[in-house]
Amino acid sequence: MGKVAGITIAAQTGQQVAPRLAQLAARLADLTPVMEDIGAILERNVQGRFDTKTDPAGRPWAPLAARTRVAYAKAKVGGSLLERTRMMRESFNSQAGKDFVVIGFGRPYAAYHEFGTARMPRRGMLTVDPQTGTLADEDTASILDLIQSYLTP
Repeated sequence: MGKVAGITIAAQTGQQVAPRLAQLAARLADLTPVMEDIGAILERNVQGRFDTKTDPAGRPWAPLAARTRVAYAKAKVGGSLLERTRMMRESFNSQAGKDFVVIGFGRPYAAYHEFGTARMPRRGMLTVDPQTGTLADEDTASILDLIQSYLTP
């Protein structure tokens, strides 16, 4: 697994997840397996966003600017949106411990896509809103389902 780098976002899971995790923590001394599973869920969801070219809210990513398409054509660079070399996509990973999970990209330029820039629209992959760190409803629901599976005997 590669090193998580480039983007650090404190994810806000809402008021639903924290109490459920606290319930689970009262039963388990080490939440590492749960955190690893949460990381795997988020990895799967982010990979799906690359496949569908949509952000966490399900909105399509903005297409490449005309000048970028022209530059890529002149350079004979192939590939689709955000996957010209697949390096960013393949650098996405998670790391977990007994009370945390970190997800991120091993490519620092992923931050430009997650947050957008003055010249480039946001093409979010991790959060609905990177300023607040709010996870997508789909991500939160998947995490809640996972925690419930651990809580149910």
